[in-house]
Amino acid sequence: MDLILLVAGGIVAIALVTALAPRVGVAGPLALVALGIVVSFLPFVPEFEVEPEWILAGILPPLLYSAAVSLPAVEFRRDFGLIGGLSVGLVLISSLVLGGVFALLVPGLGFALAVALGAILSPTDAVATSIVRKLGISPRIVTVLEGESLLNDATALVLLSSALAAVTGSFSVFDSVLDFGWAVFWAVLVGAVVGFVNLRVRAWVASPTANTALSFTIPFLAYVPAEHFGGSGLVAAVVAGIVTGQGSARWFSAEQRMSDTLNWRTVELVLEGAVFLIMGLELYGLVVESEQKHEGVWHAMTLASVAILVVLAVRIVYVAPLVWAQSRRARRISSVRGRFDDWDKEVTDAAASDAPPGHGSRGINARGVKNPRRMNIFRTRMTRARADLDYYEASPLGWRHGSLIVWAGMRGAVTVAAAQTLPRDTDSRATLLLVAFFVAAGTLLIQGSTLGWLARRLGLAGTGGGPSDEERDGLEDELRTAAAQALASADLRRASGTPFDTDVVSRVRARILQPTEDESSAHAVEMSELRLEIIRAMRERLLELRRDGTYSTAALRRSLEALDADELSIRMRLDEGDE
Repeated sequence: MDLILLVAGGIVAIALVTALAPRVGVAGPLALVALGIVVSFLPFVPEFEVEPEWILAGILPPLLYSAAVSLPAVEFRRDFGLIGGLSVGLVLISSLVLGGVFALLVPGLGFALAVALGAILSPTDAVATSIVRKLGISPRIVTVLEGESLLNDATALVLLSSALAAVTGSFSVFDSVLDFGWAVFWAVLVGAVVGFVNLRVRAWVASPTANTALSFTIPFLAYVPAEHFGGSGLVAAVVAGIVTGQGSARWFSAEQRMSDTLNWRTVELVLEGAVFLIMGLELYGLVVESEQKHEGVWHAMTLASVAILVVLAVRIVYVAPLVWAQSRRARRISSVRGRFDDWDKEVTDAAASDAPPGHGSRGINARGVKNPRRMNIFRTRMTRARADLDYYEASPLGWRHGSLIVWAGMRGAVTVAAAQTLPRDTDSRATLLLVAFFVAAGTLLIQGSTLGWLARRLGLAGTGGGPSDEERDGLEDELRTAAAQALASADLRRASGTPFDTDVVSRVRARILQPTEDESSAHAVEMSELRLEIIRAMRERLLELRRDGTYSTAALRRSLEALDADELSIRMRLDEGDE
C-alpha cells in the first residue's frame, strides 16, 4: 500500500510540476530535482534509495528508445562524425583526465578507481537535453547533443567496467578496446534485429491498443539480449528505436503512429520526471552516510566542483577544434558544389547522346548512363549529396554554437545510476556517490538554469523552432504534384480493385489544384475512398523525399502527421456511414 501511494504521489507531483514550472519560468526537470531535495530533508520522510538496476534497466531503456524513435536520422547521419567524436573520444579523454585529478586529490583512491569515477562523470544525459529542445535553437545543435547523449553511455559504461576490473586485477588497453568493440557490435546487431522484427510483427497487428502495448516491450527486448551477450543494452535500445522510427512511416498505419506518439509522450513525461525526482530524493541518505562514515559533505562538494571545472575545460578544448573543422568545411562548399553541378551536366549530356561523359574513373560510363537503374541510383546519390551540401551551408557551426554545445553538456540520471554500481566494499563509496550526485545536480541546476540566458545572449534562442515557410510551401507543392499525378494515372483504383467514377476524379483533381474550393461533396463514400488513395500516393512521395534528404526531418514529420490526421478523419466518416 505504501508503494502504491508513493508511486501515485510521484506521478501527481511530476504532472503538477511539469504543468506549473513553465509559468514561473523554470525548467520542469530542474524544479523536480529541487522538489526532491526539499522532500528528502523533511523529518518525517525516511531515507530514499533506489537500486541502480531499476534506473539502468527499467527507466533508461524506454526513455532512450523513445528519444531514438524521434531522432532525425538524416541529420544524424550528416553529423555522425561530430557525434561520434563527442560520444567516444570526449568520454575517453574526460575519464582519463578526471582519473588523474582524482588520483592526486584523494589519497589512497588508486588510479583505476579514479578512472572509474571519471567514467561515471563523463557522459552527458539524454534526459537532460530535454531542456535544450525547448529553447528553439538550431535543430542541428539539438541533433548533435541528442546523438551524443544517446551514444556516449556505451563508452562510459564499458570503460567503467574495465576500470573496476582493474581495481582487483590488471588493466589492459587492448582488452578495453576489445570490450568496447564487442559491446557496440552486439548492441547494434541486437538492436537492429529487434527493430526489424518489431516493424514486421506490429505491422501485422491491426489493433492500435495491442500494437502500442507491444511497443512498450521493445526497449527491454533489445536491452536484455544485448546485455546477455556482453553488449550495451542502452545502445541496443537506441538502435531499435532508430530502426523503428525510420520504418514506421512505411510499415505502420496512421492510427498506429498517432497512438504510439500520444502514449509514448505520456511514458516520457512520467519516466523523465521520475528520474529527476529520484535524484533529489536520494540526497539525504547520501549526506547522512558520508557524514557518518567518510569525510563529509563539504569534501564531496569540493571534489564535485573541481570535477565540474575539469569536464568543462576538457569539453572546451575538445569541442573547439571540432567546431572549427565543421566551419572550415562549410567554407569549402561553394567549390564542391561547382564540381557536383559539372558531374550532373556531363551525365545528362551523356544520357542524351552515345558519347561517354568522360568520367570513367568515377564509375560513370556510357553503358551506366544508358542503364535506367544505374541512372536513377546516380541521380539519387547526387540529389542526396547536394542536399547535404545545402544543409551544411544553411546551418554552419561557429563559436557561438560551440559555446552552446559546451555549456549544454549536463550530467544526469546515468551518472547517478552508474555511481551506484560501485562495489559495496569500495572505500569512501558514499563520498564518491555524493560527488556523482553533486556533479549531476550541479550541472543541471547551474548550466540548465542559465542555458536559456546564454542562448539568448548568443542570439541563438528561437532561431530554429521548426521548418521555414519556404520549406513548408515547397513540400506542399511536392505533395500536391504527387496527388495530381496519382489522379492522372490510369491505374488509380479502389482498394477492391474497381475504378473510380470519372466525375469524382475530376472534382478531386480540381480540389487539389485549387485547395480553397468548397469540400462539402467530400462526404460521398466514393470521394472519400479516392482521397484515401491520394493520401497513400502523397505518403509514398514523402518517403522518396526522405531518402533524397532534400527536406528536413521536422518538415517531413509534420507533413506525415497532417496526412495521418486527414486519413483518420476520412476513415471515421466512412465508419459512421457504415453504421
